[in-house]
Amino acid sequence: MKGIILYKSKYGATQKYAEWLVEATGYECIETNKAKISEVKKYDVVILGGGIYASGIAGLSFLKKNIGQLKDKKIIVFCDGASPFEEKAYQELKSHNMKSELAEIPLVYCRGSWNMDKMGIIDKNLCKMLQKVTAKKNLSECEIWEKALMEAGETPCDWTDRKYIEPILDMLK
Repeated sequence: MKGIILYKSKYGATQKYAEWLVEATGYECIETNKAKISEVKKYDVVILGGGIYASGIAGLSFLKKNIGQLKDKKIIVFCDGASPFEEKAYQELKSHNMKSELAEIPLVYCRGSWNMDKMGIIDKNLCKMLQKVTAKKNLSECEIWEKALMEAGETPCDWTDRKYIEPILDMLK
């Protein structure tokens, strides 16, 4: 089967996962903002990946906009974020993003990276503000993403790992 990997990567983790998927599958790969549905619908398998920002999956709008033309395709979505996996947070992410026609599409969570030096001024200021608010809380009352935010601080962290793409590869067998 012919496949394509679409991705939207703001800071590099999603792109790294997309490249690992290319190595493992031999599929074509393109950024979602450069993808044209007329080309994408020529493939049997569509894998879409994006980072998580404010509970949304970057690049998912391409799939939402074009799902009607991709109904006969095998579709898999992956996302990455700085937090370790937690079932409750995953279910909230899934219910927030994978609605209506996307509800039956598999969603795979991959742990991403964190580097405030690569962030734009808005993202950096937002994260610093969130860290200040979270620092006032009792750590035992914090959500998993808040704990990850505090643990990372301003230190660059890279939690990407090829093991996170294994569920995607298993779905392709």
